[in-house]
Amino acid sequence: MDKNLEYYLSLPYTIELIREPEGGWFVRVRELPGCMSVGDTPDEAVEMIQDAMCLWIQTALEDGDPIPEPRSLDDYSGKFVVRVPRSLHRDLVIQAEREGVSLNQYINTILARAVGRFDALSSPASVGQPGWPAARKKANVAT
Repeated sequence: MDKNLEYYLSLPYTIELIREPEGGWFVRVRELPGCMSVGDTPDEAVEMIQDAMCLWIQTALEDGDPIPEPRSLDDYSGKFVVRVPRSLHRDLVIQAEREGVSLNQYINTILARAVGRFDALSSPASVGQPGWPAARKKANVAT
């Protein structure tokens, strides 16, 4: 299959929409570094990110840059190994027993809470990594 603009735009990219404290909405595509935009309303922000995605992908295709594709949920087994100090393992077991749940359930809950907090605290300023092909292109011209 020819991977053209239409192909990439048909993929289920992850669009993250974040309300700005000073008003408006910040939006980005998780899989496309630097592909971001803003809008006064959620609908406007989503419309703007569609345009930004189109430009991001077009520029990458023209420049021959790799274009990340979204990963399928099937790519994740739901299992991973984490090594922790014995003292932390003990503390986690004790806390799980206090909560009346298995260690696995306790750790699942703690991780879910941590991810939720992380997403809520992540700042648009922290994602402004120079990765958008057009931004790199402009930076190369300026030097």
